[in-house]
Amino acid sequence: MPRAAHPLVAYKDLCIDVNDLGAGLDFWAPVLGLDVVPDEDDPTGVHLEGPTPRHTVWPCAVPEPRTVKNRVHLDVHAADAVPEGTEPLSAPGQFPWQVVAGPEGDELCVFVREEVPTYRLYEVVVDCADHAGTSAWWQALWGGRLEHDARGFSWIDDAPGMPFDAFSFVPVPEPKTVKNRVHWDVTLVPGATVADLEAVGARVLRAPDDEISWTVMADPEDNEFCVFEEP
Repeated sequence: MPRAAHPLVAYKDLCIDVNDLGAGLDFWAPVLGLDVVPDEDDPTGVHLEGPTPRHTVWPCAVPEPRTVKNRVHLDVHAADAVPEGTEPLSAPGQFPWQVVAGPEGDELCVFVREEVPTYRLYEVVVDCADHAGTSAWWQALWGGRLEHDARGFSWIDDAPGMPFDAFSFVPVPEPKTVKNRVHWDVTLVPGATVADLEAVGARVLRAPDDEISWTVMADPEDNEFCVFEEP
């Protein structure tokens, strides 16, 4: 797949689909170590806020329920293997982490720590058909250090502005079939355009219109992300 010659975007923030907004806020705020804060531009809206704008998580109320395994899931730091509001999906000791399901069925991987940081998002994990190619495509888009593990997965760390340890890309046999319930937003770097993203293989799903001021795009494996202009 074609790749950018230099970074075109910077990480902006994260979005999580929820069916019940109130319950979603009650669950995700303590799991991620974030505060529930009213939106400045929408008196009826709320979001999750941390120490910087890039720690922000936007809960997006959607009507469609989760029907398949999350193709993008979160790894979190926690004091307990099965945090409050979750149910175990993996057996104790099956992995070095515990797989759990949140109240709407979304999978998380829990990494138990003796000292739990205030901000608890550890990694964002993306299922892929081609983990090496997809991780290299994203590393070219936003920089950072790309690593490949001999066990068969890849990750990006030290990307500018990314407020967690890594984006990990892991191979899975099943194809993507539905919209991801977790997606990330990016900001175009000065001089970059949506057309530049299209030139390296991204696809426009929705252009700015009367309802949204950003561009919804998909990467070469059809993972959705939203693109914002530099403010």
